[in-house]
Amino acid sequence: MELTELSLSHFRNYDDAKLTFQPGVNIFLGQNAQGKTNLLESIYALALARSHRTKIDKDLIQWGQSQARISGIIENRFGKTPLSLSWSNKGKQARVNHLDQSRLSTYIGQLNVILFAPEDLDLVKGPPAIRRRFIDIEFGQMNRTYLQLSSQYKRVLKDRNAYLKAWSFGGKKDAVFLSVLTDQLIELSVKLILLKQRFLKELEKAAARIHREVANQTEELTLHYKTAVDLQQVSTEEELLGALQAAFSKQSDREKKQGTTLVGPHRDDFTIEVNGVDVSNFGSQGQQRTAALALKLGEIDLMHQETGEYPVLLLDDVLSELDASRQTHLLMSIENKVQTFITAPSLSEVARSLIKEPKVFLVKDGTIQVETK
Repeated sequence: MELTELSLSHFRNYDDAKLTFQPGVNIFLGQNAQGKTNLLESIYALALARSHRTKIDKDLIQWGQSQARISGIIENRFGKTPLSLSWSNKGKQARVNHLDQSRLSTYIGQLNVILFAPEDLDLVKGPPAIRRRFIDIEFGQMNRTYLQLSSQYKRVLKDRNAYLKAWSFGGKKDAVFLSVLTDQLIELSVKLILLKQRFLKELEKAAARIHREVANQTEELTLHYKTAVDLQQVSTEEELLGALQAAFSKQSDREKKQGTTLVGPHRDDFTIEVNGVDVSNFGSQGQQRTAALALKLGEIDLMHQETGEYPVLLLDDVLSELDASRQTHLLMSIENKVQTFITAPSLSEVARSLIKEPKVFLVKDGTIQVETK
């Protein structure tokens, strides 16, 4: 999969820009606050219909303008597909092949991207919410069923939490209605947990292989899914359903007092271990960075396995965060494999020696020029 063209109109600090890319490595060079990351953000948004930097859509619209638009052409084994995404005071509009998409679940997955930025090091050492978001974003691109189930789950969870909150403040207390919401949430939880469990097992295989290579065969990476029930004690979907029903029943009184749902995939996590030790809490910074790198690179192969296409890789100023050895492994892993976009103020000697014939864009004050050789 490749992004061959990108057009921006009133997006962030860009009035109007049109770029064409090559299949290999494309590099945006420039000092800070010139617009490099905005370009990567536009590619990410074109893929996922959301920014990775803000939850407020109007932040993406250029100051003084009423709307913004991103469009691009992707090319995969099926041919070329135009995509576009626009924001205005009427909301967000996504199009595939110039046709409006009434649901974002039918839009997401047309262009698959993997973003690796300095903050992704928090994937290992950060709070559980970061790892839950990682699963939702990455697996949602690969699996439309997961994306739809996740959306349904969030809607039911929102309704259940609202009802529990009203209950806790002495509002209407209809045990039958709460039971209906609980049953709906449990049914969706079972399906999501099984999909997450499969995803993490497959990711572990890919990431463990890469981790061994980076660590010179001295360390073994494992991932452990943590949910409300002990998954080692359940072997069938029916057993998981029963275990979740028991878990919800156990927390019922606390939920009514606290006014929120205490059980379900929205509270799940996974641990990252190296040689049996949780690197989130006890690993060195080097081990944490190696684990984060292995997870991100493992995604590339997993996405290819799940979709039949390699994703587009976005590296936002991440090379400066990696030492020479990890830079080397990262750049050698992507060579002739995935289309890659890199932002950096400058390139290290390691990067220059390993990146063969990149297309370089010079970014300054919201203007872009192609570097001539």
